[in-house]
Amino acid sequence: MIRFLKGLILLPIAVVVVLLAVANRQPVMLSFDPFTNGTPAFSLPMPLYALIFAAVAIGIVVGGVGSWLGQGDTRRDRRAKGRELARLRHEAERLRQTAPTGASAGRTALPAPVSRA
Repeated sequence: MIRFLKGLILLPIAVVVVLLAVANRQPVMLSFDPFTNGTPAFSLPMPLYALIFAAVAIGIVVGGVGSWLGQGDTRRDRRAKGRELARLRHEAERLRQTAPTGASAGRTALPAPVSRA
């Protein structure tokens, strides 16, 4: 079911991407020199669809890095809670191993109550 839904969503997106690439094959000049009007010193001719795909890819990477950096506190808390959980499990196992067994298991470690009469 999930595979069908993925296909239902991703197939139209793939068709749009292919149509975008086919319709925008014209070369455009990507200029890295904002001060020169005629022939910029740092320029690169490339198809428009490649420029659009590169911009989208860079946006995805920057967004992913920003999201990862924003979740640093959550990851730190989870690691600390994992260490505490491991410590508590180890302590519980140690206490199980040192617990009295056999005849002394029914005895309590508390002193007998004192009557106040």
